[in-house]
Amino acid sequence: MDWYTVKNVDDIDSPALLVYKDRVMDNIRKVLTLVELPQQLRPHVKTIKIREVCTMMLDFGIKKFKAATIAEAEMLGMAGAEDVILAYQPVKTKFLRLLKLIRKYPGTQYSCLVDNIDSARWFSDLISGVERAENRVPLQVYIDLNVGMDRTGIKPEYAYDLYHAIRSLTGVKFKGFHAYDGHIRVSDITERTAQCDRDFHQVELLRRKIMEEGNGLPLLVAGGTPTFTIHSKKENVECCPGTFVFWDKGYQDTLPEQDFLYAALVLTRVVSLPHVNKICIDLGFKAIASENDLQNRVYFLNHPSFKPLSHSEEHMVISVEKDHGLKIGDLFYALPVHICPTVALYEDIFLVKDAESSINWKVVARDRMITC
Repeated sequence: MDWYTVKNVDDIDSPALLVYKDRVMDNIRKVLTLVELPQQLRPHVKTIKIREVCTMMLDFGIKKFKAATIAEAEMLGMAGAEDVILAYQPVKTKFLRLLKLIRKYPGTQYSCLVDNIDSARWFSDLISGVERAENRVPLQVYIDLNVGMDRTGIKPEYAYDLYHAIRSLTGVKFKGFHAYDGHIRVSDITERTAQCDRDFHQVELLRRKIMEEGNGLPLLVAGGTPTFTIHSKKENVECCPGTFVFWDKGYQDTLPEQDFLYAALVLTRVVSLPHVNKICIDLGFKAIASENDLQNRVYFLNHPSFKPLSHSEEHMVISVEKDHGLKIGDLFYALPVHICPTVALYEDIFLVKDAESSINWKVVARDRMITC
């Protein structure tokens, strides 16, 4: 049997997301070997969205996390995470939800991002009122730095004044800097390291300038999967890989030095034979991430030569040789090129252990709201 084969596959309707528990655990063990201490890791759970998988990381000593949504942050509170950054600068509605979250899960230290003084002052005014009313400690904030993504954040060369302005406010407390470098994706690790060092040069100058004032070297929360091993070698840095838990074809092809295991697949079936050299499977837009071009969305482990011909909401048509021998109901084990948005398409996953699926886990943080 191939590692991905599921014995009781007839019990699973398709399309379905399969997660292989032992391979997830192997990936968690692997990521711990790539840093000196578990404390250097702050995995991003935007890929995972499953409480039980977060609990697995907690069991391995990983206690700090990053979340993209309030629902992901609440999932981590439910799991008992010690420290969670909302990797977002919240506007009013989201900020009020964050305050509800803080009240509901007092055992979890929550923080958020800020990249301008107006938002910081607004946070300060609101949280100061809550603090007086409820005797609460200030909200910790990280200054979000723009190191090349040009999506959010302040340029490092302008962040020094913002740092001092925030330190003068009540209700909020500067915790450190945050910088996401998703634009750094070059395959060669030497080139990737060089680009990372260039793009973070101003960040290091900023941190050293603050340290020279006698305040210590500020914490930096940095990177994603492509750069986390680079950042892990720096002083007082927490790094934020996320995809490593499930892995995908995209990173397998572009990050050759990271040998994590595929741990999540989509099970799909042949639903029609429309032509002698075409088959149709139930793997539509709603079943697998489709933001890439058609030829860069999926790889079929048990049919590696097959390529998509067309894609729609419920169906994917594949070009095949005339004598393909496939029948209605035949299985395809589909490896997503991008696993993160694929997970978000499913309400639950089928957990596979010892080649059998026996339980389902909810993708609880797929929802925009759990309770807060």
